[in-house]
Amino acid sequence: MASDKLNILLVGSGGREHAIAWKLAQSERIQHIFVAPGNGGTENDTKITNVKIGVSEFDKLKDFAVENKIDLVIPGPEQPIVEGIQAVFKKVGIPCFGPSPKAAQMEGSKAFSKDFMKKHNIPTAAYENFTDYEKAKKYIESVDHKVVLKASGLAAGKGVLMPENKEEALEGLKAIMVNKEFGDAGSEVVIEECLEGQELSFLAFSDGYTIVPLPPAQDHKRALDGDKGPNTGGMGCYAPTPIGTPALIEEVKRTILQPTIDGMRRDGFPFVGMLFTGIMLTASGPKVLEYNVRFGDPETEVVLPLLSDDTDLAEIMMSCVEGRLDA
Repeated sequence: MASDKLNILLVGSGGREHAIAWKLAQSERIQHIFVAPGNGGTENDTKITNVKIGVSEFDKLKDFAVENKIDLVIPGPEQPIVEGIQAVFKKVGIPCFGPSPKAAQMEGSKAFSKDFMKKHNIPTAAYENFTDYEKAKKYIESVDHKVVLKASGLAAGKGVLMPENKEEALEGLKAIMVNKEFGDAGSEVVIEECLEGQELSFLAFSDGYTIVPLPPAQDHKRALDGDKGPNTGGMGCYAPTPIGTPALIEEVKRTILQPTIDGMRRDGFPFVGMLFTGIMLTASGPKVLEYNVRFGDPETEVVLPLLSDDTDLAEIMMSCVEGRLDA
């Protein structure tokens, strides 16, 4: 198997997908990479072809994959992953470097992931989940610490509000739950204690048992200069980062990443793919801010170039979907 040439279908259109395609194209195992729909950057390599199919056009993607003898599908953005793209390709026997629909709820529902962390004693901020606006409002009025408001569903990285005071918190809650500024993503809200410290992004490969982290990155989410303005999916990013020491990486793997992978497997939804964990380095140790179930953007663009020239990304991904990452 290790010598077989691979045809890859990469789903997405951003800088993240360009970075993944760029690194995959260096692999001797790659026959060809198709990117749906791709972008200008992914056109500039003889091993890569853009395909005019949207990321949520599952039937068209499936038909294309079958017709072109695709060996591995790699979804980039969160939306198709949460919508169940892995299950679509599983039905036709094509492996997907990405989690099952159940495992994808670790990103698709912040309430689900917070309850998971609580169940498995994974360090995170104290929190409460609410589907009732009045109850959420009373909770904010009752606490005496700063809070973070999170729309539970997918909101393109913009569904987290960080109010400076109680008045702003109540305004933010109304924006999420009453005015529906993030649509159905705000039908449930997570209200959690505001953690202080430096934030790190950990991208890690997993086959459901083993987890192998990449060098951590730091991204900056606020829209305006001086770390002000609303959160975004990421305004900029860099790696390596001085605070991402070997000792810290080992601590995060031991206290957060491995317990997460083990917990998902024990709960019946083993995770295969790229687990992207947002971590806050607090005075009492690293704590989880959120889980994402795919390559980060913009983190991927700065982390993949750090890998050595002889690191075969295609082989690593195949070892994940084949359950042999520890080999």
